[in-house]
Formats: sequence, C-alpha cells, structure tokens
Amino acid sequence: MGFADLLDRMLGRAPATPEQDRLVLPPPPTAEDVYAALDQTAQLLASAPLPSPVVARAARVVDTVRDTVPRLARLNGSDLGYTVIATATDYLPEAIGAYQRLPRRYADTRPVDGGKTSLMVLVDQLDLLGLTMDRVFDAVYREDARELVAQGRFIAEKFGSAGAGGSLRVDPAAAPVPSMPEEPDDPTSTVSPLTPPEGVR
Repeated sequence: MGFADLLDRMLGRAPATPEQDRLVLPPPPTAEDVYAALDQTAQLLASAPLPSPVVARAARVVDTVRDTVPRLARLNGSDLGYTVIATATDYLPEAIGAYQRLPRRYADTRPVDGGKTSLMVLVDQLDLLGLTMDRVFDAVYREDARELVAQGRFIAEKFGSAGAGGSLRVDPAAAPVPSMPEEPDDPTSTVSPLTPPEGVR
C-alpha cells in the first residue's frame, strides 16, 4: 500500500478493506470441542500399546479435565480456562503423540535428557499436568464449596438450637406418639398371608 492509499484511507476516501483480506481468527474451543479431544485421548489410551504408568497418569488428567469442563464458562478468558482447554486439546495429546512416534525400544531405554529416557520424561510431564489440573479443579470448585458452607451456616443459625428464627424440636406432649397395637393372645387365630380368610375361595 502506497502513501497515497494510506492517506486516502485515513481521510475516509478509500473503500473499506474487503472481507477476504481481513484476518479471521478461529473461534475459541467450546466445551464440546474439549470433550471431543478428551474422548480421542481416552480412545488412544485404550487402543494403543502404552506402558501402564503412562495410561494411569494420562487417564487421571483426562478425568480431572472432564470434571472441570462444566465450569468452563466461568473461566472464560482466564488463565485457568486457557489451561483447561490447552491441556485437553494440545498438551496432553501432544505429549503422548511425541512418545508414540518413537520406537518403543529407543523411548524406553535410551537416555535423552539428563539421564532420563523418553518414557521417564513423559511420566514427569504427565505428573506435572496431573498436579496442575488438580489445582485448577480445586480453584474452580472452591467457590461452590464456600457457597455451600455459607448456606449451611445460614441454615444452622436459622433453624438450629442457637438460632432465634425457630426450632425443629418436637414436644412429645404436643404430638404424642401412638402406642403400638397389642399382640394377639392366640397366634394361631391370625390369618396367614398365604391363607385366604374364611368364606373367601
């Protein structure tokens, strides 16, 4: 774009930029996108020949992310929300995929990072992801837990023995408990539930 075009644009004399020339960013992943990514990772863990330490740790991350997704709308635009989405759609599948692209013998026996094999590096990564997601999960639901505690305290103050708003105690004199019927003297005179009464056939 020349200086004249820029000047025309600044003065409002140039036509607006065509839609096809504008940079269109993809929409952020939705909860459905996150669930789909988790399902793909879970299928990978069930079908691929992965070591059991990898499967156990990755499944823990999948479960924690899945439990956090229902609160994703609350985290929209926050670092916690980004961490949840990125873990499901990028960090976790990419870590497992990078390990899978290596021959098993190489990945499990050859040191690649300070004496650690690729398998050990992956396990460390999954442990870190699991710890991070546990912290995110706690942070997300801590507010709900606080609301529950506050509601419990309100109910205790309102209806408990120390509250002034009422009492749940029942006075036996005001509402006597009826006495149980007496047992018959002759147990043989009772009708068995399997025997029809007299006169009924």
